[in-house]
Amino acid sequence: MPYASASTVISSIASQGDADSFRALNEEWISRLFILEEADRAVLGDPFGRIVDPGGDVLLAHEPGSGTVVGCVALLAHPDAVFELAKMAVAPAAQGHGIGGRLVAAAIDRARELGGTRLFLGTNSRLAPAIHLYEDAGFIRITRNCLPVSDYYARADILMELK
Repeated sequence: MPYASASTVISSIASQGDADSFRALNEEWISRLFILEEADRAVLGDPFGRIVDPGGDVLLAHEPGSGTVVGCVALLAHPDAVFELAKMAVAPAAQGHGIGGRLVAAAIDRARELGGTRLFLGTNSRLAPAIHLYEDAGFIRITRNCLPVSDYYARADILMELK
């Protein structure tokens, strides 16, 4: 059955099952392409404590009908109304159906709702489809010295900010 992304529902994390889906989707792609860092494990292991409680959010894309989580993105809160778009993943079977674009748009809207004045992200040059997605959403490349945080993922060789 073809995937129908137009009816995909995007909502905030609400349960331990959502947290488990968020962790599984991210661990799959990070482990396949890179090395799962300690910072990854900390955030993925406790999204409520590490993301939601400090003022961020995790958005999940649910498959129509079954409610299965097929995509996710996190908004990590930093001081001074700065948010980081992070931990975006779309299940391999659901890729190519616009879910990533819808997640990015929803994350931008949610960052604004949370009072964000700056939104940045780090990605890797091996993730060309994601880079195009971010550029299409209005993100531009920045240098490491422009990051609002001092310690950042080793795998992030492309840094971007929404203008």
